Amino acid sequence: MSFDTGKAGPNTDQPTLDPKDWDVFRASAHGLLDACLDQLQNAATHPWQPVPEHVRDSYKLSTDGHTFGDLAATLQSSVLPYATGNTHPRFFGWVHGTGVAEGLMSEMVAATMNSNCGGRDHGMVYLEREVIDWARRQMGFPDGASGILVAGTSQATVIALHAARLRKLGSAMRSEGNGAARLVAYAGASVHTSTQKALELMGIGKNGLRLLPEAGGSVDVAKLRACIAEDRNAGFKPFVIIGTAGSVDFGTYDDLETLADIAKEEALWLHVDGAFGAWTRLAEEPWRSLTDGIDRADSIACDFHKWMFVPYDCGLVLIRDEQDHRNAFAARPSYLAAMDQGLAGGDPWFCDYGVDLSRGNRALKVWSTIRTHGAKALGAAITANCRQAELMGQLVSRTDRMDLAKPIISNLCVFTADSTLNAKEQSALNSRIAQGLQLSGLAVFSTTVASFKGEKVTCLRAAITNHRTQTTDIHDAIEAVRALRDDLQV
Repeated sequence: MSFDTGKAGPNTDQPTLDPKDWDVFRASAHGLLDACLDQLQNAATHPWQPVPEHVRDSYKLSTDGHTFGDLAATLQSSVLPYATGNTHPRFFGWVHGTGVAEGLMSEMVAATMNSNCGGRDHGMVYLEREVIDWARRQMGFPDGASGILVAGTSQATVIALHAARLRKLGSAMRSEGNGAARLVAYAGASVHTSTQKALELMGIGKNGLRLLPEAGGSVDVAKLRACIAEDRNAGFKPFVIIGTAGSVDFGTYDDLETLADIAKEEALWLHVDGAFGAWTRLAEEPWRSLTDGIDRADSIACDFHKWMFVPYDCGLVLIRDEQDHRNAFAARPSYLAAMDQGLAGGDPWFCDYGVDLSRGNRALKVWSTIRTHGAKALGAAITANCRQAELMGQLVSRTDRMDLAKPIISNLCVFTADSTLNAKEQSALNSRIAQGLQLSGLAVFSTTVASFKGEKVTCLRAAITNHRTQTTDIHDAIEAVRALRDDLQV
């Protein structure tokens, strides 16, 4: 049997949403593509800016449609200029990814293909497996370890902790739930809030998370051992230790080797939240050593869209034992039955390893980034960001009245603009500086609260995950802080 797979002629029998004139559409699309390329090429001239009211009004939708030409013009004039600004080289707010140019190419192809990556036998499934296997090797996980691409570390955490729970309670948990088991998890006080949210979603609740004190940025292991023993004696069921590889406030790392030892001794699952910090595995020393022991974890959650520079969104969960992963999620209804050949082949399907049956094509942009740059260049960019954080810390220490609030560990620099003021005055000044610099377009810092000289102070915070950042940007940003501080204090 053969089929004619040539180009079909126009079909006017039924309405279609395709362009009526592909040549007009092509011209509009080419113009918009050029505008996107111009914005990426000149990212330093496109800081964050507020969205004017008249532009917000232009976003309102009606029942009437518009032409593709009108859409392209509106996207260029009213949408493209009003991004978060995180492509700018002096964007240091929160822990934002900055994107790479090849992301534009891969997203264009992904949109054209419009693949459902929940399963079946097609190219994007094999490509996603390759991305996961590449990440597995970087993290030192064994052959056969499992993984899946997800929206971000928050979703990855839910998947990992659910697999950990199933190992602890057994397969009956999928039908009976937690039952009478009073499950508890352990983490340092600086663990990300996504862990608490995951436990709430799983019906364990935030009270099932033991937040332990930290010493030198790492969880106090003596307190951890004592807490596990106390909980067991009280009838609780410990099931997981969560280690942090790169805390969001100060960029600190738990001692993963020691946590792995304790998890093994206590027969607990070790999960590592490495949202951005796990990728120091690609960096030079001394930063690579920050994640020593990550290869001993039972699961890792991290993001490609942060310190791997891939466009949003794309997170990853890796699970050491594929059977643990599959046992927690596989539930194939009859209409999704696999076949030996044809499109329904391609087992295993990713829908058996997560919560989504329909899944977008996240893998192509990751694959394109890794294929273009390789681990060496990506690691060099990560190393450069750590060195830039060191430089920023040095500049802060040399600038009159500025002070670091915390030591520089990795890629975060937290400081106060005027340490001669009292805590309340420092907090107010630092907040005004953050807002003022954002509104000016000069630089984006976020803020966080740090214990500084025995008091709680709202400090300026730079999280440097930006491959476009240059040495001059670090100097210019600190000078901008100093200048605005002095202006505000006149």
